[in-house]
Amino acid sequence: MTGPTGAADAARKKGRTPGGQAYTLHGTGEPVLLVAGSGGTGRIWERHQVPALTAAGRAVITFDHGPATGAAELTGAIRELVTALALPPCPLVGHSLGALAVQELLLTDPHLVSGAVLAATRGRPDPVGEALARAEAAYAEAGIQLPPECEALVRLVQNLSPRTLADEAAAAEWLDLFELAALTRNFAAAVQRPEPPIRDRLADCARISVPVLVVGFADDMLAPAPLGREVAEAIPGARYAQLPDTGHLGFLERPEPFNTLLLDFLATLPPTDPGASRVR
Repeated sequence: MTGPTGAADAARKKGRTPGGQAYTLHGTGEPVLLVAGSGGTGRIWERHQVPALTAAGRAVITFDHGPATGAAELTGAIRELVTALALPPCPLVGHSLGALAVQELLLTDPHLVSGAVLAATRGRPDPVGEALARAEAAYAEAGIQLPPECEALVRLVQNLSPRTLADEAAAAEWLDLFELAALTRNFAAAVQRPEPPIRDRLADCARISVPVLVVGFADDMLAPAPLGREVAEAIPGARYAQLPDTGHLGFLERPEPFNTLLLDFLATLPPTDPGASRVR
């Protein structure tokens, strides 16, 4: 799960907005902003999505927002980043908590967005999601720290599909990744925790007017695919696609079909303003 090297590294530029938000720009071309889920590291996109997007002639912006960021704070960070970089209305891609924040921005600042991909999202709370959030809160408040081996196993089961768990080589590789994250306490590098309870926003989704693709992961425990389908049904004209044999980290578990969905959707969007479309 390391980032790309060589030519991709040479095309990576780091910066910071006047408000202090650190970001990374990859490549040149029409911009697309990727918003990670809980944990908040932009590097989670660099193994698979950034190379595919830059190869397609896109400038990709990623950023870190930290594990304690909630949806409202993350929406503000996206707004500040888009404004500070003087981006034209551009596509946003959000995963999990990142998708919730993008959804909120579609309601509050639709003029900043030309289209959105919402992966592992939801429009309302559900009993299992609320129970997971309460359990995570109790775990944090108690100051309990599981041994890395236990933490890795919990995250493995929560984030991946039965297909991956049944593949011994793949499961071992993911366990190593999660255990390394647990040893360094850097869950932002690879793990998406359940989000806090959210408000019911399904009715408000009817006000979203930009093109939207909702991607559900069939075996997602943390953001069940039917909840994502509800979001797509609530947004006028939105498309819904579901990837089989994928858990919460489906964009990393099966990156090729996810990237195909992403690139095909971006190709349907009109180009940005020719005078402001290319980021260097």
